[in-house]
Amino acid sequence: MSDDCQLLARAVELALANEARGGLPVGAVIALDGRVIAEGASEVPGPPYHPGRHAEMQALSRVAIELWPRAAEMVVVTTLEPCLMCFGACLLHGVGRVVFGAIDQRGGAGFIRPHLPPYYGPNGGPGWCGPLDPITCDPLYQRTDRAFAKLPCGRAPT
Repeated sequence: MSDDCQLLARAVELALANEARGGLPVGAVIALDGRVIAEGASEVPGPPYHPGRHAEMQALSRVAIELWPRAAEMVVVTTLEPCLMCFGACLLHGVGRVVFGAIDQRGGAGFIRPHLPPYYGPNGGPGWCGPLDPITCDPLYQRTDRAFAKLPCGRAPT
């Protein structure tokens, strides 16, 4: 658990740095054997706007190709519960575990896990751990939600 907390602390650093640059405060790291092998932050707003550049997708794209045979040993640690797209990428790439800091009450993928076909195993794909640090990450989520509403695909926060 302490490794997860240290990894989440790094994801929070990435999120805050990204927010300071004008991006969304969402960060993600991917670890293998307890060390970070890839990082990412949400680059959705751009410029230019791009709907696929979520923090998890950015980190996944930066994993060295030679490490993918060990995907089941990897952990994706992110400040915000992954959306369906990011969860789907973790699922299809065979990532072993997903850890998140805050629940995404409007777009998180946790609800889908019990509905996956048996092909993905009895637990619905990767291990799922969160929210690990809502005190730190909930405010990031709230700021992300407000900022997301201003994007071309945005929705009004509730």
